[in-house]
This record gives sequence, structure tokens and C-alpha cells, in this order.
Amino acid sequence: MRKSIVLFFSAVLAVTTSFAQSNINIVPRPVKLVASKGSLDLSKRAAAIDLSGADVSLAMFLDEFLKSKDVEAGRDPKTKGYPVKLTIAKVDSLGAEGYTLSVSKKGISIQANTEAGLFYGIQTLIQLTPLKGTKLPYVEITDYPRFAYRGLHLDVSRHMFPVEFVKKYIDLMAKHKFNRFHWHLTDDQGWRIEIKNYPQLQSTAAYRNGTLIGHAGENPERFDNKRYGGYYTQEEVKEVIEYAAARYVTIIPEIEMPGHALAALSAYPQLGCTGGPYEASMKWGVFDPVFCAGKEETFVFLEGVLDEVIGLFPGKYIHIGGDECPKTSWKACPNCQLRIKAQGLKDEHELQSYFINRIEKYVNSKGKQIIGWDEILEGGLAPNATVMSWRGEEGGIAAAKQKHTVIMTPGNWCYFDHYQDTSKTEPLSIGGLTPVREVYTYEPLPVQLTGDESKYILGAQANLWTEYIATPQHAEYMVYPRACALAEVVWSPKEGKDYINFLQRMETHLQRLKNWNVNCAQHLVKEIEYLKNPQKKR
Repeated sequence: MRKSIVLFFSAVLAVTTSFAQSNINIVPRPVKLVASKGSLDLSKRAAAIDLSGADVSLAMFLDEFLKSKDVEAGRDPKTKGYPVKLTIAKVDSLGAEGYTLSVSKKGISIQANTEAGLFYGIQTLIQLTPLKGTKLPYVEITDYPRFAYRGLHLDVSRHMFPVEFVKKYIDLMAKHKFNRFHWHLTDDQGWRIEIKNYPQLQSTAAYRNGTLIGHAGENPERFDNKRYGGYYTQEEVKEVIEYAAARYVTIIPEIEMPGHALAALSAYPQLGCTGGPYEASMKWGVFDPVFCAGKEETFVFLEGVLDEVIGLFPGKYIHIGGDECPKTSWKACPNCQLRIKAQGLKDEHELQSYFINRIEKYVNSKGKQIIGWDEILEGGLAPNATVMSWRGEEGGIAAAKQKHTVIMTPGNWCYFDHYQDTSKTEPLSIGGLTPVREVYTYEPLPVQLTGDESKYILGAQANLWTEYIATPQHAEYMVYPRACALAEVVWSPKEGKDYINFLQRMETHLQRLKNWNVNCAQHLVKEIEYLKNPQKKR
């Protein structure tokens, strides 16, 4: 069934100088854009919006856009003016998230197969509008994503961020056409989601007794000795999920297991191999205490936690971690050794595989699928698991060759906790150097894969681990503009990839980010200035 949303707003046709494509600064770059002479002027007049039963969220974004240009949004369909037509109609070539956008003397038309496609068309329309003035260039755009999975991650365990910032993080994702938010909710340093059947996760596991000062490599270590923590209530989680859904962003929650479990063990020490005592870590790193794989009690607990998490998050995936799990405790644990013997396992690596397989089977029984970091390959990959490849691309390549779906997130290109410049004024980071240029060069399809194997690469994601990132402002600084480069990697066609053209568009987009109140790093400014004045000393 075909349905249409027609919006009218008063506009004045104005003939202007030709718009060169390089002056249309859309990020990420559309698949096809043809500009022509002329423009449509959104003058300061009333707009009338007829929803025709369509999703209210689409009108909300258009209202916001029109009001930013002093065009008052109304609901009177009799108002005369140039129409903005949002139409859902079958166009096979656009896929689930593609759209066409036309601006001409007849008005504005956005067409898509789904409301998600219409939403992305609106985001492009917003970026098509100049920073100053109301003249929209005449264009014909056809656009659709290269990859189905386009993700950003946020670690709230090491440092927790307010709900309002999480919403802003999601909002900025949507503006750049990212569609998956990986919410890292539990780790050694704190448990951040309310689980009602296990109240000590809130009263104990959500807090640590202090936080490391300076870099983890310093000797001696220093701590502030201030109790730190908190958690998101289930009502807050529902609020964030609803907010993301309105922006066509699916949230993937991560509940770490079997490693990175110190915070959980501080609340329920009986789930560890030794029985504790344990406490949430005040420093960063990998720690020997992990969930005991030999006790049935461990699986009862984790299944109970997963029941509540699955009940909250409507998406397809639950991320179960699976990374950096030392086997020291398991080697010394009688219960784990009994489990190895009883299951006929070769060693502790196969015990981890048993653990992941058992959790996967439970998650699958609830209609969901698991994602795990590439360590879940150790000892044998769970039958239906999706692998998130972070230790380079090797894990993703191995998984794809085994016909498992893969999300690429290798550290060299996709870890936004790395330094982004060599300046001594850069804030303290974990290490590494990943400037915008490096992110932009990333290619998610490894050359080692055949065409058929490449089909298992769902897309790519950038990760923001927050050991050294304590504030929303710092988080924004680390993510933007690097996320702009990754947005182009996962959305735009590989053909025609051009870093110089990206820089040209980013000159305007950096101002756009400023207008969106983003604490954006300014390293690209020097590159853009050099591009404009190559004779000037850098």
C-alpha cells in the first residue's frame, strides 16, 4: 500500500548562481548528486504540515529544521506554497535505508521504501541548507548505505555519562546516518544497568572506591580515593531506547562475560572461582578474577540478568563480551576442572567456548542473537555468533571464512580513545595515534576475503573506551570529527573516495558541528588551511 506525507511551506523561487557540487557539503557523501542552476528560497513564512497519518517523529525533525530557518511550522493543509513531499513507495534499488531527494522550482520531494529512508533524506535536506540564508540549491540526489551496520560505541563503565548526553550522542549519530549504538554497560570498574532481581548490582557493583589518577603505566600508581559510580534505571534505559528508535538507531547492550567481571563479583562473590572477596577495580587493565565456569550458580545468575536485559532491548543482538578472559582462575579452580572433565574438553580455551556456546543457546532461545569480541573464536566459535573484530582484522577474516557474520572494529582505525594528534596539548589518552585521515582510509572489506565471504561483513564500528575520558565534553572531542570520517567509510561508495573532497566539505561541516554545540576537535582546520593555501608553511 502506498502512503504519502505531504508538507507545504511558503517559499520564494530565486535564481542564483550555479551551485558547484563541491559547494554542497553533505557528510557522509551521497551515492549520486547532480546539481543544477537555481535555488529554492525558504523565506520567513508559515509552513503547513499535513501528516496524513505518518510517523510523528518525521514531522518533528522537519519542524525543527523549518524553525531553524525561521519558517513557522503549522498544520493547515490549505496554506499555499511549494510542497515538500515525503513518499513511501517501492523502489528496489534504494533498499531499506536509501532515498531520493529532489529540490527544484516545483518544490522538494523525498522518496524512500521505508520511514528510515525518509528520515535519512530529511537529514540530508538539513545539511543541504546553507549555514547562513535560506536558499536550497537545486539538486537531484540518489543515496543509500554501503553497509547495513554502521556503529558507534560508548563505554559507560569506566566513566558514566548522564542520560541527556547519551541522547545527544545518539542524536549526533543519527545526523551522520549511523544506525547502531553499542552501549557498553558492565565491566570491572562498574555495573551500570539496573537488574531488579539482583539488587546488589545497584548497591555494590555500580560503585568503586576510587579512580586511578594519571596513566596506568605510571609507577607508583595514584588514586583519588573518591567513591565513584551510578547506574541507569530501567526506566531511564527505556527512555533512551525510545529516543534512539525515533532516530532509527538500534541499541546493542553489552553485558560482559566471562571476563571483566570484577564489579559483578564484588556484589556476588560466590560467582567467582575463589569466593572472593572482590571489589570493583579502581584502575584499568585485565584481571584474573572472572566468572566461574564450573558453577551452575553462575549460569543461573547470568540467565537472570539476560532475561531482564532482553526484556528491555527490542533489537536483534545482545553483546556478551567474551574478550580478555584470563584462564588463571579456571586452571586453579576445582569446579572448572570438573567441568572440563565432565564435558570432555581439552583445556580452558575450550571451556570458554563451552561458556559462550551455553550462553548463546540461552539467548537464541529468547529469540535473540549474540555478538562477541573476536576472542570468542578461541576453542571453537558458537554456531550463530556474530564476531566483532577488534584485535586487527584477523578475527573477522577467520569468522567470515567460517560463514559467520562480522562487524569490523580494528583498533588501528576504529579506536577513538587513541590520540588524534601529536601535539603536547592533547588530553591524556590510553595511547596509539588515529588521526582523522587514518580513519578515512579504512576499508572494511579485507582483500583476503572472496566476494562470497565478503558478504558476511555487516559493516564497521568505532569504539570509545573511557578510562581517560571522564566528561561529555571530552567524549565529544574524541569522537568528532573522526566519526564524520567513519560515517563516510560505512555509508558512501568506495568508488570516488576522496580525502581532499572530504576536507573541503568538512570546512562547512565543522561549523555545523559547532552550531550543534559539539565540542569538536579542531585538528582538521590546519589541513583545510593548507589545502586552501598550499604555499603557506604548515
